[in-house]
Amino acid sequence: MAKEIETLDAVARTGTGKGAARKARREGFVPGIVYGDGSDPVAINLDYNKLLTRLRRGRFMSTLFNLKMEGQDDVRVICRGVQKDVVKDLPTHIDFMRTHRNSRISLFVHVEFINHEKSPGLKRGGTLVAVRPEVELNVLAGDIPDQIVVDLEGTEIGDTIHISNVTLPKGAKPTIDRDFVIANVAQPKGFGGGSTDDEAEGEGDEAEATEE
Repeated sequence: MAKEIETLDAVARTGTGKGAARKARREGFVPGIVYGDGSDPVAINLDYNKLLTRLRRGRFMSTLFNLKMEGQDDVRVICRGVQKDVVKDLPTHIDFMRTHRNSRISLFVHVEFINHEKSPGLKRGGTLVAVRPEVELNVLAGDIPDQIVVDLEGTEIGDTIHISNVTLPKGAKPTIDRDFVIANVAQPKGFGGGSTDDEAEGEGDEAEATEE
């Protein structure tokens, strides 16, 4: 059964530039733009309070939306950027890209860890170190996964979990072409006076991911 596509309501914005955007904000809207798919960009306004509520629910950047505008055909979009006020951390502008259910897109997907209580290493005081709390995947726009699930059952202190150890959603593939580290089970602090080789690998992978 296909996942229901969430709807966003928008209205066309007359005029472009900073003046039109400021006017939209004064009237309780967040200005935005819809682009891509070989069509001209369209300036839009979204209700500020409704957008803020949806942003606070999370995973906005990895959700496929059905954008509805009066007098125009509905269009599938995915958010490609949210500009925010640097002081208040509130949305001031938003960018959407047109897409289709069968289009392939790259985005970051949340990693969910399960069965902590079934991990001998965590029971012995080990610490789960999430090197990548999100993983960038290439997926079908109409089949965006809510999360990647990592099962911790049976993991011991010193174990390292790579992307190859995880069952990815159907049709999804990592954008990085190597077997990178997602997490490891580290020794308790102060135990043994140092880190394991696997922990060091995870730390090195994290540094490498930052450089990418």
